[in-house]
Amino acid sequence: MRQAVEAQVLNPHCELGEHGLRQILTDVIEEVRQSVDQDIDGAELLHSLLNASWLQSLLKVYECLQQFRTDSPTPALNYASGLSLQLLLDIRVLPGCSDEAKELYGLLRQPHLQALLSAHDTVAQKDFEPVLPPMPDELPDDEEATRIVCLVKNKQPLGATIKRNETTGEIFVARVIHGGLADRSGLLHAGDRIIEVNGFPVDGLEPEQVIQVVARQQGTIMFKVVPITERQVHNQTMLYVRAMADYSPQQDPTIPCADAGMSFRKGDVLEIVDQTDALWWQARKLPSTTACAGLIPSTNLLKRKQREFWWSQPYQPHACIQTLSTVEEEEDLMAIDEKCVEADEEAFESEEFREEEGEFSSNSEAFYLVGFRRSMRLCRRRCHSTSQPSCHSRCPSSCYSAPSSPYEEVVRYQRHLQDTHRLIALLGPSGVGVNELRRRLIEINPDIFQGALPHTSRAPRGYEESGREYLFTSREMFDNMVYNNRFLEYGEYKGNLYGTSIEVVREVLTSGKICIIDIEPNAIHAVRTHELRAYIIYVKPPPAERLRASRQNAHITTDYYTNRPFKEEDFQEMEEAARKMESHYSHFFDHVIVNDALQDACLQLLTAVRKAQDEPQWVPASWIRPTNQS
Repeated sequence: MRQAVEAQVLNPHCELGEHGLRQILTDVIEEVRQSVDQDIDGAELLHSLLNASWLQSLLKVYECLQQFRTDSPTPALNYASGLSLQLLLDIRVLPGCSDEAKELYGLLRQPHLQALLSAHDTVAQKDFEPVLPPMPDELPDDEEATRIVCLVKNKQPLGATIKRNETTGEIFVARVIHGGLADRSGLLHAGDRIIEVNGFPVDGLEPEQVIQVVARQQGTIMFKVVPITERQVHNQTMLYVRAMADYSPQQDPTIPCADAGMSFRKGDVLEIVDQTDALWWQARKLPSTTACAGLIPSTNLLKRKQREFWWSQPYQPHACIQTLSTVEEEEDLMAIDEKCVEADEEAFESEEFREEEGEFSSNSEAFYLVGFRRSMRLCRRRCHSTSQPSCHSRCPSSCYSAPSSPYEEVVRYQRHLQDTHRLIALLGPSGVGVNELRRRLIEINPDIFQGALPHTSRAPRGYEESGREYLFTSREMFDNMVYNNRFLEYGEYKGNLYGTSIEVVREVLTSGKICIIDIEPNAIHAVRTHELRAYIIYVKPPPAERLRASRQNAHITTDYYTNRPFKEEDFQEMEEAARKMESHYSHFFDHVIVNDALQDACLQLLTAVRKAQDEPQWVPASWIRPTNQS
């Protein structure tokens, strides 16, 4: 045994034999133990050293490495993907292929198998790109510390924008888009200075020229950058908002890069993922199908333009375009993968909405049903609400004021069983069938659904009782209720006042029932409160052809006692009213029902009401945190 150890020490490169190092170590330990038994000096120390656990582990690792060196796997061939392609060609030309050949052909064509064979060939050929350029032998003393950043170009944008310092000509990373390729790599940061792109110097170039350099590159793009010395750490708080305006980056000349922007429509829910820039936020539109965010104007930026309403109205460019080019004035941002231009234009367009009369009903004798509120509907020729100024006959455009903020913060809300039900507010152009749908829903189950009786200042007729058709009160009392903001909305018709009070709606909700009311657009803000938590359902007319066909035998109410068949001008007025109502108020609609057939629309309404009560919804954050209300 001692001879074997001596031979291994004298020739460490010889084979260890079938026993390996651990076997030799076991023999040495046995020799040392015998020496300890014979009281030989130093033997005890050597014995404890050879029994140390760390030495045993090192020897085990060594044996594994040696085993790998002798038995390391080697590829049978380094062109497996080429062989599979040849097999596919051979099978295709075979006459009368067997089922097994067809199955093999299908397997070899699978994308995941092709990707596996391609990865195998890359490893077999040891083609591990990219190969970094060698460091120069001599570096100047004033050379800045640089970093080589490699990104693989694919169909996705790189997710970064650049800017140029007009004084020095240097190119900087201006912004890294959240969720983009550059952001996910963690290698590029805002403020990094770009020196080269795939070995091509970019100092002194215009941003458009840098973009052309990047566009010509294929596969791996190598950036040589001087990293920013101090990078700010931003602890972003996730914010969810509902857009209260339409926005198109392609129509906004002030956006740093239109191709990096994200368009949205009124009512869309946006997830704000980055508020670092005071002017341009980064956001995703929910539900999101991409990880990459887009640029949207911040609240402060949009409020700066609020006097012109350019962000809430259809965009019309001015002839004058002013370009900002210096870093000190404004960031001149360019997309890494697309050409972008910035300028400053503003537009303003306003529209007027003319409120229409009449209500669609499939039953012309249904005027005097309890809670049908014909008088209330007709009196809205003079419309009022607790949250809007008075509007005179035919409701001028002042009823359609622009929202005070372009975004409304929202949170996910799930109604608890002990909470009162959400108020259901129906809205739609006159004649579309809002009242008929409300009446039918109450008839389905009056133990669950109930309307809100309106107040009126007129005297009751012989067949009427207070608390059945209306809540009758004096004009003085009605005026006092108006003065104390106790109405959701009110109006005057033929010298008599009509209104829906907040107390009546509250009584229905606290009784455990679901309150169903129909409102005019100017009452939307009055019902969107922490207490009522209104779920607003917009009833929309069908397309023109179906609109006329579905109302062929229906009647429209034009006065308290008068109803007549629909005329062509009624249809045109309904379509125009619907278009303007959607244009100005669609961001408040929680659900939309197209009233093509009353039976189908009623079923849709029933489903929407249940959804409003039982499923989580995006609601204004002020409903959940009412103390934040101003």
